[in-house]
Amino acid sequence: MEPVCIENLHILYQSLDFLVVNKHWDIRIDSKMWYEKLTVQSQLKYRFPELADPDTYYGFRFCHQLDFSTSGALCVALNKEAAGRAYTCFKERTVTKAYLALVRGTVTEKCMTISLAVGKNTQEGFTHMMCAEGTVGCDNAKPCQTDLTVLQHGLYKGDPVTKVLLQPLTGRTHQLRVHCSALGYPIVGDFTYSFKKDVEPYRMMLHAYYLRIPVDPELIEVTAPDPFRPEVDPYWVPIDTIHPLCQAMKQMTHKALVSERSRQINEQESSREKPKTMETSEETEEQRAVCQQWLTEWAGE
Repeated sequence: MEPVCIENLHILYQSLDFLVVNKHWDIRIDSKMWYEKLTVQSQLKYRFPELADPDTYYGFRFCHQLDFSTSGALCVALNKEAAGRAYTCFKERTVTKAYLALVRGTVTEKCMTISLAVGKNTQEGFTHMMCAEGTVGCDNAKPCQTDLTVLQHGLYKGDPVTKVLLQPLTGRTHQLRVHCSALGYPIVGDFTYSFKKDVEPYRMMLHAYYLRIPVDPELIEVTAPDPFRPEVDPYWVPIDTIHPLCQAMKQMTHKALVSERSRQINEQESSREKPKTMETSEETEEQRAVCQQWLTEWAGE
C-alpha cells in the first residue's frame, strides 16, 4: 500500500448512497484539530467534493469507526436517509466485520472464543487505554466476545508470530487489541497494548478485512485486500497454514447468513403474533443514547 497522501484514497465500493474506502493505517477518520490536515474526510472532500454534505460538520457521515492505527474497510453514508438505514443495522447488530492481524507468539489453539469483559483503565498514566476485567484500575467493564481463528504460523523479522482472523461479536473500544494482549499475544506493532515495547514495525498489524452491512434493499459486502502477505511485506514469512483464509471466511459468512435468516424468521413470526395498530413505538432517548455509544465504540479493534 502506497504512503498516505491526500490523493491516495482506495475505493472498495460505491453506490448512490454509500462509499466504502480502504483506510490507510496511521490516519484519522476526522479531526477538529487545525494542524491535522490529512484525514479520511479531507481525502473524501478532495476526491468527491460534489458529494460532501454542507449540513454535516465533516461533510461525510461515517457509519462506524476505525482506529488511527488500523487499516481497512470503512463505510461512509452519502445522505441522511442512507445513514439512518446503516444506523438501524448497527442498532440491530446485523453488521458482520472481520479483521486480519499478526500477533506475537505462536497461538496453539486453532479456534477460540475470547470472552473477557473490557473496561476503561483508570490507572495513572494509562487513562487513554482500555483493559480486561480483573486488571487493577479496570472500570465499567462490559461483556465482550471475539472469535479467533488461526490462519498461519510464521516469522516476522525472525520472531514467531501468528496470522489470525478476528471477528468481534461485540463492539467495545480497542476490543481486539485488548483481547489479544490479555491472552499474551499482542498485535505486532501495537505500541500501546505492548506497553511501549513493540516499536520496531512500521505499522500496527491490524486490518479491517471484511465488512457486511445489509442496508435493505442494498447489501454492502466488501473485502479490503490482505496486506499481510509476503509479496506485500517481505518481513512476514509464513511457515505453515492452519486454516486457509478463504475457508475461514466461508465458514464465518455462512454462520452470519444463518444468524441473519433466523432473525428474519423470528421477526416475521413476532409481527404475525402482534395485533396491528396504527401507532409505532418510537425509539426512546435512552435507547438512542445506548446505540450511539455502541456505534462510537464499534471500532472493534
